[in-house]
Amino acid sequence: MAEVVLGIGTSHGPMLVTDTEIWGARVPNDKRSMHAYKGGSWSYDQLVVERAGEQLEQQITKSVWDERQAQCQANIERLADIFEEARIDVAVIVGNDQNEIYRNSLNPAFAVHYGDTITNYEFSAERMKEVPPGVEKSLPGYIPAGGADYPACPELALKIIEQAIADEFDVATMNALPRPETPHAWGFVYRRIMRDRPCPSVMVTINTFFPPNQPTVRRCYKFGQSILEGIRSWDSDARVALIASGGLTHFVINEEVDRTFLGAIETKRFDPVFALGESIFQDGTSEMKNWVPVAGAMAELGLQPHMLDYIPCYRSEAGTGNAMGFVYWK
Repeated sequence: MAEVVLGIGTSHGPMLVTDTEIWGARVPNDKRSMHAYKGGSWSYDQLVVERAGEQLEQQITKSVWDERQAQCQANIERLADIFEEARIDVAVIVGNDQNEIYRNSLNPAFAVHYGDTITNYEFSAERMKEVPPGVEKSLPGYIPAGGADYPACPELALKIIEQAIADEFDVATMNALPRPETPHAWGFVYRRIMRDRPCPSVMVTINTFFPPNQPTVRRCYKFGQSILEGIRSWDSDARVALIASGGLTHFVINEEVDRTFLGAIETKRFDPVFALGESIFQDGTSEMKNWVPVAGAMAELGLQPHMLDYIPCYRSEAGTGNAMGFVYWK
């Protein structure tokens, strides 16, 4: 029976793979957009008024950005060291797509890749036209120069699919990516956590972002238990890692939600997270649903969580930015 020996939860946002000099490049887009916050939809100006008492202007100076970026990079390197030390044979990586390989014309709630190869090719000129403002400079953080082909693990993927169907999860499957670029949720893991030396892996995608078929937090938790059973059913002596990529709260940071979420990981009790309600898990904050299956599996296994750090990286006085979290289970 395969053995899960390691769990990892890591943020993956563009702020982690770009210099602080361009952290503010997304603010013009922030000012044009409506934002999910406290279960509602807010304009930038409304957020500035709502959060005036938090003195966020003190959090968006260059010196604070540099300090927090240094903290983030140290934590990423620590997770990479932990991954290397664990001598992992296969990794199951849970992430979400943001119209990178899927489209609204076909966007599964859950999907598992069972092909032999995972492609991570550089964007074409036509594809670059679709990239949101301020994101183009982050792409090298997810895609190596010249692109890459990564080894997958069809044998384990098929076990996960088989178990998911038995557990009444009607998962979509793919033996090749719909488009040749690996979504950034996985590209970050391959480049930073695996240091461009990836072991065979299984891509598990969750549609956290886009209505109308976003799985609930509770459903994601149960899906993690199914993934774990699929791994356990694999007749192999492989050492397996479960990795969650994404989060924490963004594009508007909400430290109270983050504390509730990280507290649930520590206590292994997720009822407080379920009680937050689905309206909280929208926009980038929805990526916490990538962590939920992994955290649920770790709780089932009894592996202990180790909170390396929580770092809210604000980029504007409206509270936009990305709260970064770094956790491992052993």
